[in-house]
Amino acid sequence: MESNNNNLNLDMEKDQETTFDYSKRAQWLRAAVLGANDGLVSTASLMMGIGAVKQDVRIMLLTGFAGLVAGACSMAIGEFISVYSQYDIEVAQMKRESGGDTKKEKLPSPTQAAIASALAFSLGAIVPLLAAAFVKEYKVRIGVIVAAVTLALVMFGWLRAVLGKAPVVKSLVRVLIGGWLAMAITFGFTKLVGSHGL
Repeated sequence: MESNNNNLNLDMEKDQETTFDYSKRAQWLRAAVLGANDGLVSTASLMMGIGAVKQDVRIMLLTGFAGLVAGACSMAIGEFISVYSQYDIEVAQMKRESGGDTKKEKLPSPTQAAIASALAFSLGAIVPLLAAAFVKEYKVRIGVIVAAVTLALVMFGWLRAVLGKAPVVKSLVRVLIGGWLAMAITFGFTKLVGSHGL
């Protein structure tokens, strides 16, 4: 009877570890998808904004590239600081609970989190850059960027829905409307400001 109880306890512990590992993985995947989505929308919006006042492909690509680098650095630094703060709190908690003994290998790595965040942002940001890179004609280029971003938004929206176990259609609609609004607002306001000679 006691051995059955021990086996039951071991099985429950394994289930808890599996659930914990899965939730940790899902959390990292969600963060990666959100980072890629941020890179996609912010870089595309920057390119659309500059495209509203300058039709030159080189200027649009340089603006997008600057957005990619600045955004990836910002995401990496923000993630590093955030995860390091969490790391410090968890180390202090482990020391209190175990009398100074800590198992740091189980804690999140601020450096890995920063690199992952920068890579995810860059992955999203590269989509509008590649879409615009080979199209000389201004109106066609704008259309290609919108189409490529829409396709990527659909993919990211689907991934978010699957990872978050949310309704797929609602997730897609939210992501698409958000991305389109960001590009349209940036284009519109930049056009408005640019037409007044600033």
